[in-house]
Amino acid sequence: MAFVTANWNPLGEAFYRKIELYEMGWNLKDGLRDCLISAAPYGGPIALLREPQRRSPSARPQLEIYSASGSSLAGFVWKSGVVKHLGWTVCDDLLCIQEDGTVLIYDLFGSFKRHFSMGNDVVQNQVVEAKVFHSPYGTGIAIITGAFRVTLATNIEDLKLRRLPEVPGLHEAPSCWAVLTQDRQSKVLLAYGADLFILDNTACTAVTPPGLSPQATSIVSMAVSFSYKYLALFTDSGHVWMGSSNLKDKLSEVETKVRTPPKQMTWCRRPKSEQPSVVIMWDRHLLVAGKCRDTIQYHLDDDSVLVPELDGVRIISSTHHELLQEVPAACEAIFKIASMAPGALLLEAHKEYEKQSQKADEYLREIKEQSLLGEAVRQCVEAAGHEHEPETQKTLLRAASFGKCFLSNFPPEQFVSMCRDLRVLNGVRDYTVGIPLTHTQFRQMTVQVLIDRLVYRKLYPLAIEICRYLKIPEYQGVSRVLKHWACCKVQQKEEADEVVARAVSIKLGEAAGISYSEIATKAYECGRTELAIKLLEFEPRSGEQVPLLLKMKRSQLALSKAIESGDTDLVYTVVTYLKNEMNRGDFFMTLRNQPVALSLYRQFCKHQEQNTLKDLFNQDDDHQELGNFYVKASYKEKRLEARLSLLQSAVDEYSKAKNEFAAKATEEEMRLLRFQRRLEEDKGEHLMGMSLQDSMQILLSVGLHKQAEQLYKDFRVPDKRYWWLKLTALADKEDWEELEKFAKSKKSPIGYLPFVDVCVKRQNKYEAKKYVSKVTPEQKVKAHLAIGDLEGAADAAIERRNEGEISTVLSRCSTTTDRAVVERLNRARSGATKK
Repeated sequence: MAFVTANWNPLGEAFYRKIELYEMGWNLKDGLRDCLISAAPYGGPIALLREPQRRSPSARPQLEIYSASGSSLAGFVWKSGVVKHLGWTVCDDLLCIQEDGTVLIYDLFGSFKRHFSMGNDVVQNQVVEAKVFHSPYGTGIAIITGAFRVTLATNIEDLKLRRLPEVPGLHEAPSCWAVLTQDRQSKVLLAYGADLFILDNTACTAVTPPGLSPQATSIVSMAVSFSYKYLALFTDSGHVWMGSSNLKDKLSEVETKVRTPPKQMTWCRRPKSEQPSVVIMWDRHLLVAGKCRDTIQYHLDDDSVLVPELDGVRIISSTHHELLQEVPAACEAIFKIASMAPGALLLEAHKEYEKQSQKADEYLREIKEQSLLGEAVRQCVEAAGHEHEPETQKTLLRAASFGKCFLSNFPPEQFVSMCRDLRVLNGVRDYTVGIPLTHTQFRQMTVQVLIDRLVYRKLYPLAIEICRYLKIPEYQGVSRVLKHWACCKVQQKEEADEVVARAVSIKLGEAAGISYSEIATKAYECGRTELAIKLLEFEPRSGEQVPLLLKMKRSQLALSKAIESGDTDLVYTVVTYLKNEMNRGDFFMTLRNQPVALSLYRQFCKHQEQNTLKDLFNQDDDHQELGNFYVKASYKEKRLEARLSLLQSAVDEYSKAKNEFAAKATEEEMRLLRFQRRLEEDKGEHLMGMSLQDSMQILLSVGLHKQAEQLYKDFRVPDKRYWWLKLTALADKEDWEELEKFAKSKKSPIGYLPFVDVCVKRQNKYEAKKYVSKVTPEQKVKAHLAIGDLEGAADAAIERRNEGEISTVLSRCSTTTDRAVVERLNRARSGATKK
């Protein structure tokens, strides 16, 4: 395929080719003369500002934006200040840097987005020169002011301005300068005459390029490679010095024999290349310099601009758009004249096969004998990726496919992936799209970024087709594209809300991962509130609907949606918002219409806002809950008067609620509190706030039996409870005399076995025996056993003829010591059994 090498030019051990990408579609009468021009990397758009220095209101400059193929994307009259520089962000937004340091940002279609200033120093001293650069941290801007100081911003999205140190002796604009990104920071390399300086955050350091031609008295131009690893310097002696950007290593130096300062100089080195190469442009003249002394010369028919790329240089003129690059190794191996590389032989074998010639077998045998068939297939696949002509791509891929047939273990992934990539690349390289990406750039950029760029250009059908073709997961691919389309659609104000909402619903359907709330937010930001509400109806997640509804002041709808969701946190969020936004009366009325929200708010108030809870109950005339509220509030009061006052309010509310039991119980609590206070005043006992039972227990334990009995009578305490309390208190004190009097005071409502038990528990069997005789017959056995009286227990059990009780006593007897008792019990048990 001799025609492939027709545009190849040798330089040292490498070849360079100039490929035509497009015949430009723009119609520029005066070419690129008197224009500020900037083209974004990775086949990005081109911005053009005609005669930027014109200041007359009647003849303002025109700012135009084109695709890489020259198709117009936007154009408008520039009405702001004088523009010193144009540049593109990593997201394909246009930066217009004015001489007063103001930076205006426009999107691809000329819509103004925002602006910012590069600081007071720039405003006062004006912009002399500016550069836009890309780094791992985003898009940066560097400016040299009229005071010949450098101001730098590494990332315009997180603007932090840095004023770099002053260059000693610099009293005029530098002859050339560039921005470097090294060691995680951005630096400026600046040439002033023969001196070279590096400016970083802290210092200005003079540096000397190793091996620079001694004939040079001034550095007039410099260029940093796309990766920031290499630096080229052009001197007034016509020499080009190439080396590492840290100025430690020299790669080569070439004499161009042209001493005029170039209009532009840029690197043209492909990744992994051994050949350093720089493209230098003067008026209608282009030169490529590399390692050797030879150069490649090109004549330019028109004014042109160079755009550095990852793997070459784009050359844009008023009529053509070309790519100049070092020929990739795989392409060189296959197409180089008389090449015996495996890929070249495989390509020949396939050609002969198509002619049905036996030479095909000879070529294949030659490759297979060297065990290089796999390498030959890989070379053809790789070379196909680097070719721009579809026919050449197909020829190489057919040859690779032919070679694969004779391999049993060749992995298909590389071949399949390349076919897919080329189909995508050919699609975006099309004139109507105008993104002339190379395969190397595409791999570096990634598919996701390419789809983002297509979406940004509103090429939605193509983006969706690529997502489907590459089988990208829906939420990352088609759904994301559709979301962007919908956000763009809602901004079309000429269409009715109903029409737009229906169109979005039909188009998006059940697409995975679509957030209608984001689309609705976009509609609201455009002033289309009703459309936003219609779109929110399609949002299945209430949590996504509610925040926007609140933002749109549709609080009632937001509350309904939050309640429907069943998410209590969401309901609380809305209620809190309503409380802050509404007056108190309206807020309570709103909650009355939403029982769920009211209930949740009451729960919140119980823990956080007690007074609000009281207002809620008052609003609803809920006397029962108001009574409960006053009772709870009373327990927090330390002063008796305040507590009694709250309890009286509770009584009043319970009476209104017709809850007689609660009212009476509360009144008794008040009586108890008053009694406790009198007791505290008279006897010094601290009982305030204690329960009735605790109060009686303490009174009994300290010997205030009369007062305890008064409580027992006044509050109608059940007899059994009072007897238990007094019995326990007297036993705890071991007041056996008082206990005996108490037992004799009247018949015990709890029986006398408890008296026996409390004495035994306190190891006083003597006192316990006093009560055994008073125990009922059913409890006699237990009482005797409690005091250890086996004979008495046996007598009681035999008397009652109760087999169970006899067995219980027997289980407590010892066969050796209690033999007589055991015999009596056994006779009684056998007698009971016979009966």
